[in-house]
Amino acid sequence: MSRVGNKSIALPEKVSVSVENGNTVTVKGPKGTLSQSINPEIQVEIADGQLKVVRPNDQKRFKALHGLYRALVNNMVTGVSTGYRVELEIVGVGYKAVANNNILQLTLGYSHDIYVAIPKELNVTAVTEKGQNPKVILEGIDKQLIGDVAAKIRSLRKVEPYKGKGIKFVGEKIRRKAGKSASKK
Repeated sequence: MSRVGNKSIALPEKVSVSVENGNTVTVKGPKGTLSQSINPEIQVEIADGQLKVVRPNDQKRFKALHGLYRALVNNMVTGVSTGYRVELEIVGVGYKAVANNNILQLTLGYSHDIYVAIPKELNVTAVTEKGQNPKVILEGIDKQLIGDVAAKIRSLRKVEPYKGKGIKFVGEKIRRKAGKSASKK
């Protein structure tokens, strides 16, 4: 029994779902349109404002795909109705971020600035408030794309465990290590 796959997805107002060619699910909403191709043997049923993903039998591969496709369709419904937002915090003296025209310029303590081209499907803003660490905010409707871009930006300067300098997600807990301690004799 699949716990994730058997849950039905409530469709919000102004969101429409269509299944074309038996295996392409298209979700349209106020924020945009997303589509995902799924296994043709998995059915998507829409009734009474609820969407349900149904597998043909209990074979192991269909059990694995059942929860996957339900989660992907749910992420698409959430994306086109409310959207996704990821905030990254840049910690370090002299570290900064500037965003314009979907190009993110990062100063991360290297000998050169790093320029990251953000896909046109996402909106990027860099916020620097006095007394606060700079933040990079990514917004979009595609959860997978926004996660990939955030992970790429984060990998440019991973957080080190001694001083906590680097790029991290807002609210992320970093395990800190104690530094060296000299003995006095």
